[in-house]
Amino acid sequence: MDERQDLADMLLPQPGAHGFDSGPERKQHEMRGPYSLPPGPEGFSFSLYQSTGIGLVPGHRLELLENGAVFDRMVEDLRAARESVHILVYIWRPSDVSDRIVEALVERARAGVACRVVVDPVGSEELQGDKDFDQQVEQVLRDAGVEVHYYRLLAGKVLGRLLGRSHQKLVIVDGRVAYTGGFGFWKVWEGDGRSPEAWRDTSVRVEGPATRQMQLSFSRYWQESGGGLLPVSAFPEVESRGPAAAGFVESSGKLGITDAERMVRMVIAAARERLWIANAYFSPPNEILEQLEEKCRQGVEVRVLGPGPVHDVKVIRASQRSTYERLLAAGVRIYEYQPSMMHAKTMLVDDWLAVVGSTNLDSLSLNKLGEGSLVLHDAEFVRELERGWARDLRLSQEMSLENGGRTNPWRRLARRATQLVGHDR
Repeated sequence: MDERQDLADMLLPQPGAHGFDSGPERKQHEMRGPYSLPPGPEGFSFSLYQSTGIGLVPGHRLELLENGAVFDRMVEDLRAARESVHILVYIWRPSDVSDRIVEALVERARAGVACRVVVDPVGSEELQGDKDFDQQVEQVLRDAGVEVHYYRLLAGKVLGRLLGRSHQKLVIVDGRVAYTGGFGFWKVWEGDGRSPEAWRDTSVRVEGPATRQMQLSFSRYWQESGGGLLPVSAFPEVESRGPAAAGFVESSGKLGITDAERMVRMVIAAARERLWIANAYFSPPNEILEQLEEKCRQGVEVRVLGPGPVHDVKVIRASQRSTYERLLAAGVRIYEYQPSMMHAKTMLVDDWLAVVGSTNLDSLSLNKLGEGSLVLHDAEFVRELERGWARDLRLSQEMSLENGGRTNPWRRLARRATQLVGHDR
């Protein structure tokens, strides 16, 4: 038979023992779970390495930063830069935050520091449709000697390019200090996370070997955006800076299971006592929902904290709520943050493992977008994250079937739509 006919036959649904739905036969050929891992940090690190190529390496100093506090610390580091400043960001819009970052970059560039910026043109568009990272800001940076590039300009606005964005948030100073989290350079990240105009978010400042991985991630986006290769000096040998172990998992959209989803599955599988997930866009694929249900059966305390009435994408909130009924039935405790948009992307496992980064638990983030998360083993950091949870829960409403936890046709439709956007396997 002609090879092209073979391919056409493969693309058409084929009846079998179970009709067009292969059911259990298909599941045995797909990644399920995992539902448990070898115990402890070493077992987890080896499992993560097998799945993503990244293990947890010791030698890190970590700092948990909530809401607008990240910019105070960030600007301090930017002004101390001696060799390079590298920024990769999804949202950059005119605001006091933008002014502070621009001022620091201009000062350092004029002092001879190599400053390089990559901005995503989708995230940095104004709500009215005009570019927010406008020509005035761009020109100020360029005039000072800052190199500025856009990631995947929307020439023709092809659907694949429209969805295949960089959602990462990276700031790297001298190749030795780095930031990631849910932040953008806009007014909603300036405050304390307790009013509709001030989003609730979590970021991390890191020193140690993982900064080299974060620099490498920036370099890949820099090259694709027309920036060329970075000099050797941008990758200094990083000495041990503290007791924490960490690894940075970068992910980009592709056919099949991405490293973002592999990382999430491994972190869930590591839980033996508790698994607390805070996520801005919580509507994971069914395979991850099955993992959460299995963790409840194993006796793990599973909690999910998502946005409540203040949400920037209503269809995703409906999709998020479509998962509540089955999760509540399994024993998951679900909370919605009330004062503002809960934009954090964190995970907390037992008393030793945490994740902070840009990775949302929806189909778009897990399958299409460029993402990055710092996975870390550090008991003190986990305790700090736990204290943040305690503060957030005092401002949250616990969900039940009686107060909004039941699904309905609109929520089911919203979930189908949001799953379809990013799902291609």
